[in-house]
Amino acid sequence: MLNFVTTESINFVREQVNFMNTKFFDNWTNQLRKGVLELCILNDIRNRKMYGYEIVRKLRRIEGLIINESVIYPILRRLRHQGLVETYMQDSPEGPARKYYKLTEKGRDMVRRMNAYWDAIRSQTDSIQKGQKKRKT
Repeated sequence: MLNFVTTESINFVREQVNFMNTKFFDNWTNQLRKGVLELCILNDIRNRKMYGYEIVRKLRRIEGLIINESVIYPILRRLRHQGLVETYMQDSPEGPARKYYKLTEKGRDMVRRMNAYWDAIRSQTDSIQKGQKKRKT
């Protein structure tokens, strides 16, 4: 039995490879966003109190982060339950009272640790990406 490779079969294989590559990339970027988002939120409220939608608006400006309220509020709730942020209500001149978030001491310590870890990881991955060897100090 002879098998003939047709243009259609080649195109089909190419489409499957592209789909798998796209699926891999989509999964990778999704995992990266999830990991970075908590750090961004904690850094955002590190120096000042912020209300939830204010955090959403600020983080939306980060290209590639792709977030909305349905992602941010559950994270804020979890951070509060973990004792990293505390909340309080404050009247708004523009409508109903807003729930503000601010870091606790535990949250300040955690964001310092997370930033130090992020800086170390970023430094190492940048050197790998550039093909440089990192010297031990």
